[in-house]
Amino acid sequence: MTAPHTIAVLGLGRMGAAIATRLADRDRDVVGWTRSGRTAGTVETTNDPNEAVAKADIVLLALFDGPACRQVLDHVRDSLRTDTIVLNTSTIAPAEASSLARRLGPSYVHAPVLGSVPAAAAGALRILAAAEQATLDRARPVLECLGTVRRVDDAATAAALKLVANHSLAGSVLALRDSLRQADALGLPRAQVLDVLELGQLGGLVARKRTFLTGRPAAADAEFTIGGLAKDMALLAAASDAPLGSAADLADTPADPGADIAVAATVPAVEDAVLEPLRAYVRGHATGDPAHFRAAFLPTAHIEGIRDDAFVSWHLDDYCALFRGRPAPDEPTRSRRIDAVDVHGTVATATMTLRHGADTFTDVFLLVHVDDGWRIANKAYHQHS
Repeated sequence: MTAPHTIAVLGLGRMGAAIATRLADRDRDVVGWTRSGRTAGTVETTNDPNEAVAKADIVLLALFDGPACRQVLDHVRDSLRTDTIVLNTSTIAPAEASSLARRLGPSYVHAPVLGSVPAAAAGALRILAAAEQATLDRARPVLECLGTVRRVDDAATAAALKLVANHSLAGSVLALRDSLRQADALGLPRAQVLDVLELGQLGGLVARKRTFLTGRPAAADAEFTIGGLAKDMALLAAASDAPLGSAADLADTPADPGADIAVAATVPAVEDAVLEPLRAYVRGHATGDPAHFRAAFLPTAHIEGIRDDAFVSWHLDDYCALFRGRPAPDEPTRSRRIDAVDVHGTVATATMTLRHGADTFTDVFLLVHVDDGWRIANKAYHQHS
């Protein structure tokens, strides 16, 4: 009879392959399986997950999402022995983790990991493990081959903490993107900018991802993909039921979802075509010439806000009538700044700060792409007196 495999790794993507290889290199008896048929170096693989699971003391899941976990477990359910531990390292929603914990009972360990492929290969992952103490004690030798273990109260909490941790990573990627865009606008050499950023708070990210940030991503394999991080941010937004800008920012990144997350930081700023109606709007205020506003807005646009303690909603003609074709007397002291522009296909949102004498205005715009380019569909404003 064939000796039983101790660990079955189901899912041999980037992380699954790195985990399986690490365990095999540490003299663990490992067999791997993946739906794609991908192999993991020297790790033995099988085309039948049931064969692997039937021989395993521990079944380790390294799958993309919650539906994949459910589908795979449904497929192998009849092959799971009563004493087999299911160790799930996948990043899934808190509710999905709770559901799996209820379904599998005391044999389930929810153990999402912090760290990517290099950390898995080095045994330096940080693992958030939720399980009954006896089950965790049995799984701990395997977990400690992969990194350090931090016990968490329950599966939902472990899943939620992993999503929050990945949110901080998404924020770092987007902060790096904004820094690189500003540097590009200033005409600074990319290599010099990265040298300096590596000295600051983003230094660790810059150092790890420099290959991708210098325009040579083909030279390295993705460690954590844009699509994977976007999926995690969507899970977090749904679980928290709270606004999460990074979810939209990553989902709308015009780059290959299979590219490394660092590629998201190299995406150029929005095209000038999106900015042109906003610049025309600025010219309208600077000159007092309403023709610039007519070029910026759609004819059907409304401008709305609170003026003299009352809500106003102007048609474009009403708004243009406020301007007399000449600059304000204090125009040299006034300033306007485009703060943010977010493009979502054929629509975009933008915010702008206007400092006009004693008053500061926050303008919020909805833009649409029509036949002749981008135009402002509506504007709402708040006046800070």
